[in-house]
Amino acid sequence: MKVRPGIEAAGLTDVGCHRENNEDNFAYWESQDDSAFPRLGRLAVVADGMGGAEGGQHASRIAVEAVCEIYPGSPEPDPQQRLLESFREANNRVQQEARAKPMLHGMGTTLTACAIVGKDLYFAHVGDSRLFLVRDGETRQLSRDHSLVARLIESGTIRPEDAETHPQKHVLTAAIGVADDLQPDMPMAPIELRAADVLVLCTDGLWGQMTPGELAGIVSKSSTREACKGLIQLAKDRGGPDNITVQVLRVS
Repeated sequence: MKVRPGIEAAGLTDVGCHRENNEDNFAYWESQDDSAFPRLGRLAVVADGMGGAEGGQHASRIAVEAVCEIYPGSPEPDPQQRLLESFREANNRVQQEARAKPMLHGMGTTLTACAIVGKDLYFAHVGDSRLFLVRDGETRQLSRDHSLVARLIESGTIRPEDAETHPQKHVLTAAIGVADDLQPDMPMAPIELRAADVLVLCTDGLWGQMTPGELAGIVSKSSTREACKGLIQLAKDRGGPDNITVQVLRVS
């Protein structure tokens, strides 16, 4: 895959320290057609499957492949609408596969994708994987978690500092493949990127093992490839209880 100048990109996944199978999936895509590139830009996707080893692996793979197929193939002129269409198709495909194969019943996946078109960032998100923007050493979470704990924090029922020890911190309120009514989290308008901005897409196996400041410190001081290695190593040093997947994209 050719990565055009303007972005330094790298991705890495690891099974972690306690799992036997990796149910995460990720992809980076950009059109190899120079005439289509200004319209389609660059696409990065991360997914964290659930529903048992086999089900989780299938769900995350199907979802990532659907986004990478539908986003560039959509006739929609708006990148945000192309992302939305690709998420709906990912949801349909995961549901169809689960219905066709009873052993996969109940599978689902988180799904986080971003598209960079020119200087504009678009994204769509379902679940508790995350999209971060690191700018001037500060980390900003762009995606909104679809989790019970996030809902409790928003309602004021629990404090943010209590989230990590909450007994239901892994309970999702939305995921790809589990319901017909899909409402991805999306920005009201595209976000204009600046030189030296860093985007980090990752599963909870990564962000759950470090602070936003630690994440910013690693991605700000390293190449994207080394940042991926460093982030995964830190998550494993903290116990690595889950699969760990990350993509790092730096605007150059």
